[in-house]
Formats: sequence, structure tokens, C-alpha cells
Amino acid sequence: MKKVLILIFAWGAFLGLVHAQGDFAPTAKSAILVDAATGKVLYEKNADEKLPPASMTKLASMLIIMEYVDSGKISLTDRVEISAEAASMGGSQVFLEAGEVYTVEQLLKGIAIASGNDAVVAMAEKIAGSQQAFVDLINKRLKEIGATNTTFLNAHGLDTEGHVSTARDMATIALELLKHPQILKYTSIYEEYLEKNDGSKTWLVNTNRLVRFYAGVDGLKTGFTDKAGYCLTATAQKGNLRLISVVMGEDTTENRSNDTVKMLNYGFNTFKLNTIKKNTEILGRVRVEKGKQEVASIVLVKDATELLKISEENKSYTFNVKVDKIIAPVKKGDVVGTAEIIDNEGNIIDEVDVTVKETIAKANLWDYLWKNLKVLAAGKTIIKN
Repeated sequence: MKKVLILIFAWGAFLGLVHAQGDFAPTAKSAILVDAATGKVLYEKNADEKLPPASMTKLASMLIIMEYVDSGKISLTDRVEISAEAASMGGSQVFLEAGEVYTVEQLLKGIAIASGNDAVVAMAEKIAGSQQAFVDLINKRLKEIGATNTTFLNAHGLDTEGHVSTARDMATIALELLKHPQILKYTSIYEEYLEKNDGSKTWLVNTNRLVRFYAGVDGLKTGFTDKAGYCLTATAQKGNLRLISVVMGEDTTENRSNDTVKMLNYGFNTFKLNTIKKNTEILGRVRVEKGKQEVASIVLVKDATELLKISEENKSYTFNVKVDKIIAPVKKGDVVGTAEIIDNEGNIIDEVDVTVKETIAKANLWDYLWKNLKVLAAGKTIIKN
């Protein structure tokens, strides 16, 4: 009887898997699963339907904040005074009071962990002077990254007619945000205390429960309003494979989590990421004009990867590097050309950007003099530049 029960259970699990392959997010209005390294869509359901995103809006707000931090326009230690407007925000909040002062990092935690509407408005005012000016920055940036079906009318996500996005656009925003990996330092925190100006403490608990209950989840943002339902843009990493999932329009928090887990399980159980070439490996060397160095080593801007089914074997590849003339100064990270990735059957599977392995400064008069002196010492004719 025990063996029979095991067989029945196994068969039921198999049938459940077969059924799940048709719909990994059965209760969501819209959903998508994306590989973070390649941007490939692994699963989608009504991914271009425009829906209210609720507090997932804060992904875009955090993107602008992180871009300002990483560019040096603001610092995590900068102090921000809370305005009356920020303090008056309803919905989810961290209970900031007008006239209080917090650091950018404290407010960023209030946004990332507890989805504080007051914290995000305070940061909007810090960066742009007003929430409306900040929203203008957001919408301009979203068009630049290709989130063209999104229109945001506020920085927090409270229901406003015409404030909409799509699952595909939310994944696009998440991909851009993950270019600033420090954000995961905050979105992965399950609970922490915000120390108030008067010495009291506010308990911040992550609205994304999967941070605690699903191994590998370290972000990104939940959302809920009566109009939007329950939403979640999640990201998780296992090994070198990072996935991004989005569900919108769920009717309960349980369904929101369940559909997210189904999609993540499908991704991790089905796919693997093969690193074709690391961005530290030299592809070739190119002459540099007017540089302190005469030759630059060429590397990939980022690792070249390929998404494969777990059952597939890794392939072999070659690179066809195409670099235009390089004139100093040139910085590591500057795109100086491209490289075609060619598989063992001669097919071009991708074309990726290349850069110099290290920054090369422009040569000065003394550099030219030193080069000519070395030529003279070698008994050769002086090279004129």
C-alpha cells in the first residue's frame, strides 16, 4: 500500500508539473520571467497589458536614486530634511515627521524594506526639488531604457488614473536597477530598525516575505492597492543564474508568492547560464594613438553568456573582434568596438561590446620626449608624432 501511495503521489506531481508548464502564474493577470544576464524571456503571460503597478513604482524611484548615488551627485551620508508634504503621505510609511532629518541611506532603507511613501517623496524632493519634477526624471529615464508602455504620475504608486505599467516594463526597470548591485544590500534585508530623531525606533519589516522564505531571493519590490491588487517584482540568484519575475493583479498575498515561486522554480530547474568568455580575458591587442601606452588590450565590457537548458551541453565559440581607431584618453568601460560570438557551426549568435582592459591617459610632451629618447638609444630614427 505504501508503494502504491508513493506511485500515486509521484504521478500526481508529474501531472501537476505538466499542467504548470502551460501556466506558471495561473492566478496573475499578467506575469513574466526573465534571465537577468541575457534579458531572455523564459515565460510570459499578458506581459504587455497595462495595469496599475502599485508600489512596484518605487523600483523606478530607486533606480533614479541609485544613479544619483553612483554618479556622485548625492551621497548615502547626505542629510535630508523631511517636508510637510512627505510627512503627510498615506499608505505604507515609515512614520517620518516634518522637520526631522535623515540620511539618504536611512531613507533608501525605508523605501526598499518597508515601502515607505513618505521616504520616497522625501528623496524625490532631495533630488529634484519636488515630487513632480522627480516623476518627470523617471518618465524620461524609462523611455531611454525601453519601458515605453509605462506612465508614472507619482513616485510611490498610490492609485492615480493613468498611472500604469506592464510586467515586461517592470522587468526592464528591474534589469536596469540591478546594474547598481548595491541596491540588493537593502532589498535583501528582512527586518531592521530605523532610529528616529527623538531616539525612538521604527520597526522596518520587508513586505517581500520571499526574502526570508525562498533561498536566493534578495529583492526587489512588492505592491498593493485596491485597484492594482497584489504585485511583486522579485529577483533571485542560484549559482551564476539570476532570474527576475513579475506578477501583477493577484487577488491575495499567498497567490502572489505562490506564482512567483512557481516561476522561479521553473527557471532554476530548467535553465543554466554558460559563461562563454569572462570580461577579464584578453581578446586581442590594438594600437593606441596619442596614448601613454602604445597598445591596448581588448576585453569584453561584460561577461559573454549563453542561456541553455540544463540538459544541453556547453558549446565552443570563437570571437571576431571589430575595433575602430583608438585615440587616447580612453577609459576602461568605454565601448571601443564589438566582438561577434561565433559558434562551432559558424553561426553568429551575438554581437557584444568590447573595451580596453585598463584606462590609458593621453600622452604629454614629456611622454613624447621619452619615447624619442628611447628610440635614439636604440639607434633608430626619431618617430615624429
